[in-house]
Amino acid sequence: MAFDLSTLPHVGGLTVGILGGTGDQGRGLAYRFARAGQRVLVGSRSAERGAAAAAGIAALDGARGQVSGGANGDAALGADVVIVAVPWEGHAETVASLRHPLAGKIVVDCVNPLGFDAKGPYALRVPEGSAAEQTESLLPESRVCAAFHHVSASLLAEPTIERIELDVLVLGDDRDAVAVVMALAGQIEGMRGIHAGRLRNAGQVEALTANLIAINRRYKAHSGLRITYL
Repeated sequence: MAFDLSTLPHVGGLTVGILGGTGDQGRGLAYRFARAGQRVLVGSRSAERGAAAAAGIAALDGARGQVSGGANGDAALGADVVIVAVPWEGHAETVASLRHPLAGKIVVDCVNPLGFDAKGPYALRVPEGSAAEQTESLLPESRVCAAFHHVSASLLAEPTIERIELDVLVLGDDRDAVAVVMALAGQIEGMRGIHAGRLRNAGQVEALTANLIAINRRYKAHSGLRITYL
């Protein structure tokens, strides 16, 4: 099947929740979706920190979608699509605690399980195979996808950058959920969402982030991925 953006669903009316929305990646994604006009719920372990982060995002140039914040549970309960952007160290605990408010919802895991030592970044081994598969095991009633792994937090958060020219690899077993996530990625100027296979392949996509970090350190860049001839 040829790549055809016109076949993707309309997602402009969806509310996007960000678990861990006070971290660099979560905050950056929240800002980009707010620039796209989406309603955004910023979640945090602390409701006060979530609210403060939301106020800061809403005040940035170009943010036109409604942005509010609170605890992670508030973001999980109030959103249509929820992005998991929490630190790997607290990933399992946070996801498991939100099983009930996330039931029936599209959950997008963008967490990269990485370690760092004197030689640089490296992928950590995850018993379930990947962070996304761990989320799937903890949220059996949710529609789990993996996406947004290779997007520079620095680029996301910079108001002077209008377009972010890269492709987002979207993985999942629920084709309708994958299509929604692809369409959401396309809401961000310059991005495309690309269906990159089933969730069982998320581990290699997460691990590739270590290579991108190494590239960016070597060349002092904020590189991403672009799938050519598509």
